[in-house]
Amino acid sequence: MERKAEVKRKTKETDIKISLKLDGTGDYKINTTIPFLDHMLCQIAKHGLFDIEIEAKGDIEVDYHHTVEDVGIALGEVFKKALGEKEGINRYGHAIIPLNEALSMVAVDISGRPYIVYNVAIPKEKVGEFDAELTEEFFRAFANSSGMSLHINLMYGNNLHHIIESIFKSAARALKEATAIDERVKGIPSTKGQL
Repeated sequence: MERKAEVKRKTKETDIKISLKLDGTGDYKINTTIPFLDHMLCQIAKHGLFDIEIEAKGDIEVDYHHTVEDVGIALGEVFKKALGEKEGINRYGHAIIPLNEALSMVAVDISGRPYIVYNVAIPKEKVGEFDAELTEEFFRAFANSSGMSLHINLMYGNNLHHIIESIFKSAARALKEATAIDERVKGIPSTKGQL
């Protein structure tokens, strides 16, 4: 059974279409009209080995907030949908990934209980035109809509681009591990019998 899904989200502020194949090869086609966000989402696809297509339009003339948050919501929804009943998954994943001087750690629990811990002290407010605080908004939206618990920690770093990219790469690897099927896992990986 192929673990894939598609989600469409349309509001007065955004219009988003996402397709995801969990067991992919890292292929991607991403256009959110926000170049830095596109670059970060490509990291999730490439380093998580997820096949992802995203087409998003939003009221970026206001600012990037609505588009970034709604892409996070839609991406979380498509992960949740593609995971189905979550039978046989690892459930947990973590990664510590460097990018030059920056080192980030992300841990994931596909628990059905959304939660986020975001311990990232940022050295400045923007990468080009992208507001650094939107990174937290993206992952908060993703965690809430996917039903995952995310712990995101910056261990150190001073280049904001490197910091954010190391976070996205860590998230990709943690998600890859957590969503992977382990044939030894029978049914739902929980003593409750559901996630």
